[in-house]
Order: sequence, then C-alpha cells, then structure tokens
Amino acid sequence: MGIMDGEGFSLPVVTPVEVVEVDISFTDSAKSAMRKEFQGDEKSRVLIISAQSGGCSGYLYDMKIVEDPEDESFQRLDVEGMSVLVHNKDSVLLAGITIDFKDSLMGGGFQIENPNADRACGCGQSFG
Repeated sequence: MGIMDGEGFSLPVVTPVEVVEVDISFTDSAKSAMRKEFQGDEKSRVLIISAQSGGCSGYLYDMKIVEDPEDESFQRLDVEGMSVLVHNKDSVLLAGITIDFKDSLMGGGFQIENPNADRACGCGQSFG
C-alpha cells in the first residue's frame, strides 16, 4: 500500500536543538578518580558525558572514556589536562552540573548534581 491508496506514510520529525555553552564543575575527588580512569592516556582519549533517554525519570547519565572523536558537534572542556566532551544536543540538560566522586561501599562512584533536573529517581541515576 502506498500514498496513492490512502495509506500514507510518515517521515521522522526533525526538531531544532537548543545549544547552550556547557560549564561543568568537578570536585577534587572527581578529578582524582578521572585521572585514575585515564591511566595516563589523556592525550588521545576523552571523557564523554551525555544524557541518554531512559530511566524512571526520563534521562540517564552516561560517562565513558573513548578515543577522541574530534567531532565539532561536541563542546570540549579542559579539566586539568583531561578533555571532557559534551554533545551539543545534551548541552541544555548538562550545563551547570557538578560531578563528584564518592568512595564508599554503599553507593560509591561518580555522582552528578544537576540544577536543570525537575525530578530525579531515588537511585540518583535518572533525571527529568
């Protein structure tokens, strides 16, 4: 069935993306933990921070160290010689966040405080 017999079809909707300048704060403990994760490979690898659709509140944080994509659609921050990238599409959601690192048996790891979040789930991994 095609468009001529009334079935029609739909095209993906392209929505404009608002881009803001990203400023992220890192605590000293977060910087120290990041340096350990980079394992001395700060020249060719970067930390990408993103907001993925999902979770019980709408978005999940994602952080990963990868080879530098050298892509102009990312904003690049220098954190004591370590490159941190945030994609322009995530800039509104992640601008102004603070990243901390807690070393504990219960709930340790990187933790993000987000002033843009209207809501967050109890586990702290999801926001909206």
